Amino acid sequence: MQFAGLFSPDRPLVLESGKTLPHVQVAYEEYGRPDASGENTIFVCHALTGDSHAARHTPDDLPGWWDTMVGPGRPVDTDVFHVVCANVLGGCAGTTGPCSAGPDGRPYGPEFPAVTVGDMVAVHRELLAHLGISRLHSVIGGSLGGMQALEWLLQHPGDARNFTLIATAARSTADNLAANAVCRAAIRSDPGFSDGRYAEIPGHPGPVDGLGTARMIAHLTYMSAESLETKFGRRRQPAKTGTGPSYGPYAVERYLEHQARKLVARFDANSYLCLTAAMDAYDAFARPHAVDPGTAPSVHLFSFASDRLFGAESTRHLHEQLSAAGLTVREYRDTSSAAGHDAFLLEVPGYLAHMDTLLAPTDHIRV
Repeated sequence: MQFAGLFSPDRPLVLESGKTLPHVQVAYEEYGRPDASGENTIFVCHALTGDSHAARHTPDDLPGWWDTMVGPGRPVDTDVFHVVCANVLGGCAGTTGPCSAGPDGRPYGPEFPAVTVGDMVAVHRELLAHLGISRLHSVIGGSLGGMQALEWLLQHPGDARNFTLIATAARSTADNLAANAVCRAAIRSDPGFSDGRYAEIPGHPGPVDGLGTARMIAHLTYMSAESLETKFGRRRQPAKTGTGPSYGPYAVERYLEHQARKLVARFDANSYLCLTAAMDAYDAFARPHAVDPGTAPSVHLFSFASDRLFGAESTRHLHEQLSAAGLTVREYRDTSSAAGHDAFLLEVPGYLAHMDTLLAPTDHIRV
């Protein structure tokens, strides 16, 4: 992981809300190397609880969240492409967010300003300028990462040759909004939330139960009903013995509890509130965009029939709006995986094969 200090008091980041951040630290990772053309860089945008560690750097490295997509011989081939992935603004994995120190030295906590998907893209673009990269081969992302790629496409279409939007939407549905509202209520109702000031209390663990419950609720939207039934059904687990936390008797229950513990160990509750609020507020086509159809980049849309977070209606709306903007969109909808929304992170052969074809090196890239 590397860090970049961006912006300054005399040139702050002006957020879409009008508030400013005088300094932004960005955590990012790079894979592969820029080639002689200077245009072989792919920027990878991560989802809600992702980070800059998209893939392993070496075989003995920790797994990345997108090892199925990024790496030597993978669709985003790091033997060919230079890949950049950065933790988003408002995150908690090295980039400035609610758990970062504010101007008074205390963690921002609930006083961290609201950020938007557009603000995240503004920081990504500033990072690329810092790295001396002016033109991208591709911007790619899934879920919240797909929203970032979409916003980048609409506001700065000349930045890349192609944009790939995976398992994402132009705006959240009422069902999406409701699920996120319940997740946030679980966090705020935890006594450990302490009005969002938990990070200021020495030794305070924060709203671990509330954040864990939020993860359990959200995870249900990431999997399909079919995948839950196939994987767990009504199977029970042997009773837990000895000391330590108790677990529910059903395998699916223990699986969700396991997912909750994993997230609580690595994620900040205020960041969860910040980023889900940004997703909820996003409405890509509610404001003017800068796409000139005559010079538009290639646009690729991938979705999964089993995705119940961003289902068929969300994909249809996204495709229609992109087409109405004068863009030619190539769409691929996978029907082979029952995994649900999380299929974009998994080994789904048809989907990965299409991505491999899409991202094959072009003449301008010197392999």
